[in-house]
Amino acid sequence: MALTIAPSALPLTKIKAENKNAKQIRGMQVFEVFKTEYPVIRAFLLHETPFQLLIATMLSAQCTDKRVNQVTPALFRKYPTPTDLGNACLENIEAMIQSVNYFRSKAKNIQSTAKIIASLYQDHIPNTLSELVKLPGVGRKTANVVLGAAFNHETITVDTHVKRLTQRLGFTSSDTPEKIESDLQTLWPEWTWSAYSSYLISHGRATCFARKPLCAQCKVNNLCPSRRQEAK
Repeated sequence: MALTIAPSALPLTKIKAENKNAKQIRGMQVFEVFKTEYPVIRAFLLHETPFQLLIATMLSAQCTDKRVNQVTPALFRKYPTPTDLGNACLENIEAMIQSVNYFRSKAKNIQSTAKIIASLYQDHIPNTLSELVKLPGVGRKTANVVLGAAFNHETITVDTHVKRLTQRLGFTSSDTPEKIESDLQTLWPEWTWSAYSSYLISHGRATCFARKPLCAQCKVNNLCPSRRQEAK
């Protein structure tokens, strides 16, 4: 039986050919519009320390920030440091985060990570990508979130919103986060990376939805080669 796709789920208009220089110029035009529309949010997850941001970001994988923000305050009050979390009873951690998707595997990862940070880094979070991605359950996206929000490094965080919007805006045709990040680094000045990621996430949540993007209301529709016909 053939799969029927709703019109709202159909791909947007194909992106026209564009050289790199033109794409860089358009990228900065989009950035300037976003700068007036959205505040720069260094992190969407509640935290007070780099360690708390790391744990919250790990918990947010395949889960909403809203849900994570509901469970982490109590978790962090009980286990504020890597040593505290590393020495905790695993069953207690699971009970505190059980409303989060994949809570059992995440409980194991956050505790294992806490133990490593406590023993190898004396409760201080490493501040390099190479060190962070070696921690259990920490991928490149999580590491970039922490480096950007906790250590003020310029990083590009490729989550579902950034992937979707940069593809629609014609800044990348890649599918993997690593390749998308590499593509964007060649187009955007480094000083924009963290802010641009934040703007795209905000715009993806407010306007450029996955199934029904609000092209007619989009402030950058005149700069988007994938906008729907009715938005012109």
